[in-house]
Amino acid sequence: MSQSAPPPQQPPAQPQAETQPQPQPQPVDGNPYAQQPTDGVPYAPQPGAVPPPPAPGVPYGAVPAPAPVRNNIGVGLVAAFAAAVVAAGVYGAIIGLTKHEIGWAAVGVGFLVGLAAGRLGGRNPVLPVASAALSLGSVYIGQLVGEAMIGAKETPLSFNELFFQHFDVVQEAWKADADPLTFVFFAIAAYVAFTGAKKAAL
Repeated sequence: MSQSAPPPQQPPAQPQAETQPQPQPQPVDGNPYAQQPTDGVPYAPQPGAVPPPPAPGVPYGAVPAPAPVRNNIGVGLVAAFAAAVVAAGVYGAIIGLTKHEIGWAAVGVGFLVGLAAGRLGGRNPVLPVASAALSLGSVYIGQLVGEAMIGAKETPLSFNELFFQHFDVVQEAWKADADPLTFVFFAIAAYVAFTGAKKAAL
């Protein structure tokens, strides 16, 4: 009696390997275009990505050293003296031509002296004081020049004769014509020169 062979058994099915879901790129800080790294490298640059700006307060490069403070009292004094001489001549010419003392001219004297002292001399504390003193002398000489120019028109003497040979006469004429406004112009010129030298210092 023949026995039937048992049907061949199917080999047991191999269990399929469980597939792990691949991590998906996630947006960073709410930006869908900036993605977190997926290869284990933190903050790997993405193709075509723009580098982030530097953090606030971080300089782009080395900070340059501040410029040295200029402090040359000799040059400042010479410049202020030269400016005072020029300003005295211009101020005196204005007085001689107009026969009046003009306030803005006194302001110009102080400004010119203070500017020259501060720009060329720097921040030496002596320069504002020297500028104020030089501006006082400049206004005084300018007023004497104006008196000499006016006297040259009213007398047969020339300006050079009056100013250089009869300087005492010019001073007496200045004293006779001086009024409170004359001394106000002195104060204006000194104040403008003092403050101008401090502001113009480099």
